[in-house]
Amino acid sequence: MPTDRLSDRDYRRLLEFRTELRRFLQWSEEQAKALGLTAAQHQLLLAVRGHAGPPDPTVGDAADSLLLRHHSAVGLVDRAVDAGLVRRHRDADDHRVVRLRLTPLGTRKLAELSRRHLEELGRLRAGVF
Repeated sequence: MPTDRLSDRDYRRLLEFRTELRRFLQWSEEQAKALGLTAAQHQLLLAVRGHAGPPDPTVGDAADSLLLRHHSAVGLVDRAVDAGLVRRHRDADDHRVVRLRLTPLGTRKLAELSRRHLEELGRLRAGVF
């Protein structure tokens, strides 16, 4: 679509959408922080639990879901392991492959955050979008 065909309404709709996205992301970060997590940890937990496996995801799978470079995902996983949120385990068939699984603590925190997020998405759906 040529730019001269965009209306003022088109620009307003795009601005409203982006503003609501930013509000949701800020709200999401606050919810994670309230449960003692960073936004990145929340996203990692969701990437692990939401993985379409079996089997459980690898660090590379998590990196792909989070749009991170592998080494950045390794650091994030290391910190999540140290926090007791995620654990690493060897693949049953190929012991060279390391997979990720939520701990009971990670599972509880993600479940609470997911419940809150689904409620908020329902409110947003009922509103402007």
